[in-house]
Amino acid sequence: MSDTSDTTPGTDENGNGNNVPAPRDSAGGPEVIGVRKGMFGARNGGDTSGYGGLVRTVAMPGASHRPYGSYFDEVVDELEGALEEQDLLPENAIEKVVVDRGELTLHIAREHLVRVAKTLRDDPALRFELCTGVSGVHFPADKSRELHAVYHLRSITHGRVVRLEVTAPDADPHVPSLVPVYPTNDWHERETYDFFGLIFDGHPALTRIMMPDDWQGFPQRKDYPLGGIPIEYKGAQIPAPDQRRSYS
Repeated sequence: MSDTSDTTPGTDENGNGNNVPAPRDSAGGPEVIGVRKGMFGARNGGDTSGYGGLVRTVAMPGASHRPYGSYFDEVVDELEGALEEQDLLPENAIEKVVVDRGELTLHIAREHLVRVAKTLRDDPALRFELCTGVSGVHFPADKSRELHAVYHLRSITHGRVVRLEVTAPDADPHVPSLVPVYPTNDWHERETYDFFGLIFDGHPALTRIMMPDDWQGFPQRKDYPLGGIPIEYKGAQIPAPDQRRSYS
């Protein structure tokens, strides 16, 4: 994308913004996506500790620069070379490379997730044969990229670990299913759908796995409303969670 583009983050050329993930900042350094006030984001909780006055930035690791260290350079080089052999420009598939706390994370454009995963699995120099699951994450402050799907891959052949991360906006929570590539992701994707509302296109049977079929909403999103019933402890009535304090 040109630096002179007058489209705003999260919009396409026609100004349609709800279904286009916003571009990442490629300048490096932490990416500040919001500010959190108070302890745990709660208000009206009768805080007497003084921590209610905390003001903290919400930041995500920015792009790392070469050399990445360890085996990370070799993995990225091999992946980029393999993608080029498939006539896919690496910069179109890999949004950024992050090395944080000694771990390698590749942020992948969701439309290229399946091809990248197949390449990581099948290329002899990579051979990430095992995907140990997918985790959902919800960052309401990460505008146009609120929903994250994080895949954990392991190479038994080479003794290496890499993480793939893709994002989708709340308004278009679709990512491709990796079940055709890693069949053991079946139940993991169902659980992530159940709790976060990420829709894995191409999944053979994407239904709820933990919550009742008629459950409304996705309970591990940070904007999911607290609810419940009053609880009785030895004659004392404790209000339902949504009546105790506010998290919004």
